[in-house]
Amino acid sequence: MRHLPETIIQFGSGRFLRAFADLFIHQANLTGQDVGRVVIVQSTGTQRAGALSDSDGKYHVLVRGIENGTVVDREETCSSVSRALAAATDWPEVLNVARSPELKAILSNTTEAGYEVDSSDLPGMCPPRSFPSKLLEVLKARSESGGRPISVIPCELRENNALLLKSIVIALAHAWKLPSSVVDFINACHWHDTLVDRIVTGPPESHPLLATDPMLTTCEPYALFAIQEIPGVPRLLTHPSVVWTGDVLPYFLRKVRILNGAHTALLIRAWPKGFEIVRDAVNDKELGPWLNDLLVEEIVPVLEGRCDNPSGFAKDVLDRFRNPFLQHRLVDISQHHDAKVKVRLVPSYEEYRTRFGREPARLAELLKNDGALPPRD
Repeated sequence: MRHLPETIIQFGSGRFLRAFADLFIHQANLTGQDVGRVVIVQSTGTQRAGALSDSDGKYHVLVRGIENGTVVDREETCSSVSRALAAATDWPEVLNVARSPELKAILSNTTEAGYEVDSSDLPGMCPPRSFPSKLLEVLKARSESGGRPISVIPCELRENNALLLKSIVIALAHAWKLPSSVVDFINACHWHDTLVDRIVTGPPESHPLLATDPMLTTCEPYALFAIQEIPGVPRLLTHPSVVWTGDVLPYFLRKVRILNGAHTALLIRAWPKGFEIVRDAVNDKELGPWLNDLLVEEIVPVLEGRCDNPSGFAKDVLDRFRNPFLQHRLVDISQHHDAKVKVRLVPSYEEYRTRFGREPARLAELLKNDGALPPRD
């Protein structure tokens, strides 16, 4: 696989994409699709980039859980990553990769808060602070080098994420007074809305690979990567977990409102009670039924008719939360909590009021004080 060219720039070195898109790319390469290799860009800090570079981009993923009634516990090796660069120290090299004629796509996963533009970002900074500014500099470098338009495949949990990101980048290009040729190039690129779904956690407390692989991570067997199909644009890869679709929105609504909404709702209720792990909170005799009722009575009803089988998906989500193999920490879900509340819970609350003419009691209680995370007892 080392002979394959570097075809993808990825903003985000965290465990999610490494156990998701990067693993799918690795598996697609093994089938002879020759998708290429990934250059990971760590936006802040250098530690993960250093660890990935030290291992030549190779790491392991533990896939653990229940699938079709059967226990799954397997070890996957991933070698789709060619190298990792730290934006803080390697920005000129990131721009060199952007200019490569082999480049096909840009992936990103910068959380719901990642689309914020830092007001201090300016053209030519090495590097800019915010992700949209970094992306603009990458596209600008490719445009000025005469490179072909590429696909931009953002994996942040934002509705119409590619359309939103494109509008932010174009507005920034105008604010920076960049040449119209750069704006034309941005418009010529292929911006794919997406929905990502896989529960990914850190490594287990004990495992033989911990001694040799600092990038070891764990995920559930279930995975879904819905990517917007753009007519005339070749698919980046074919994979059992990848769905190419003309409309990503139904997948987005179902997953973000139900699975991610349940995660954030559970966090707000379980955090002050001292729970540490999602599974333990869902198995609690009070919290488990409360979460089920929240989904069944207040979130699923606003999704009926807008996506496929939301009630069945909600039931499956609760089963996934009970995965006995995953140590899914509530503290991980708490990162960027305020931004997550606005995307995951507020829309369901507002739509319920509009649709049914009354307040959803559980959602209203969660959003009291703007959904702020209560202190622990």
